[in-house]
Amino acid sequence: MKIASITVFPLTSERPELKVGMPIHPSWWGYDQALVRVDTDEGLFGWGTAGTRWELAEAARKVLTPHLIGEDALQPEAVTERLHQWTFWYGRGGTITNYIGAVNQALWDIFGKATGQSVSRLFGGRYIDRIKPYASMLFEWPVDAMVRQLEGGLELNFSAFKLGWGSFGRVDRKRDEELVRTARQTVGDDAEIMVDAGGSDIYWHNGLKWATETARMLADYDVRWFEEPLRADDLQGYKALTEVSPVPIAGGEVLTRRQAFEPWIRERAVDILQPDQTICGGLSETRRIWQSAYDNNIQVVTHGWNTAVGLAADLQLAASMPDAKYVEFWYPAPYVDGILVEPFSLDEDGMLPIPDRPGLGIELDMEAVKARGAGAEDWGE
Repeated sequence: MKIASITVFPLTSERPELKVGMPIHPSWWGYDQALVRVDTDEGLFGWGTAGTRWELAEAARKVLTPHLIGEDALQPEAVTERLHQWTFWYGRGGTITNYIGAVNQALWDIFGKATGQSVSRLFGGRYIDRIKPYASMLFEWPVDAMVRQLEGGLELNFSAFKLGWGSFGRVDRKRDEELVRTARQTVGDDAEIMVDAGGSDIYWHNGLKWATETARMLADYDVRWFEEPLRADDLQGYKALTEVSPVPIAGGEVLTRRQAFEPWIRERAVDILQPDQTICGGLSETRRIWQSAYDNNIQVVTHGWNTAVGLAADLQLAASMPDAKYVEFWYPAPYVDGILVEPFSLDEDGMLPIPDRPGLGIELDMEAVKARGAGAEDWGE
């Protein structure tokens, strides 16, 4: 079974208005996604998600297609590792790596469909059949909209919530505590709360002292973990913070390629490592990262602010690892809830069942996918 073609499908319907000559606000990230479909000469196809804008994914497709057409579609790791090695001169670690990760996901999806097995079984077996999802959303100020979202999540049976970015860490400590206090009061004492400062934001200005004091405040509200409190590359800062913080420290979502994660694992710079499959190189690369972290007793919770395909891949990987505890569920998110024939839904215990159908175990609604990409080339005036 050979690779016959690769197609990029943009998901752009939720992005804020874009104007030529105007800067792109950081909040735009996540609202412009790229799905990648790999088709074979025998009719099977698979899906992946590239954690980059669709135009960049399309550029990578044009560059790498000659290296993919005619390759064995049933060898996902061998094919994409070859791509990783080829891209020394192509800018590895950025869009190229994001795109290769999507191809890797798609090839695992094909392999599962061809063999009649879920990806988690192809990885050696399933430790779990369901996992706790946390509803991932942004802080809002004034808090009314945030409260409504939290209440909506409770109605859908979520029992864990991650709130991030917005004005947290960007105004003053009083604002930060008011946001967290409101979230805790809304969801109650039995639900879990995680806080994401968004330290990978442009010109993040908060340092170790701010992060340490904020971690102490978060401990008073029984926050499960404190995510990205420092700049994304501040390994020594993270290490120092992790040693003194009363709440677990999480990070790593912007790192690409397994080699970039090695010092973070070796230095035990975080309590919770968060590789993003759509950024760091796909299922194969993330599994290697997770295994290394597991061997060093570091928890992994994959970052997943992207699409239903990315969530499906995270679920398959989580099922195959012995210490998986959580999965990120972007909420509300049309790219997660609005492009599947059978959307994901929580069970009565607030857990998310992990599909055991062939491949990634999902079916995309192509009309919805195309609708979500309408106007992708419209850059405004």
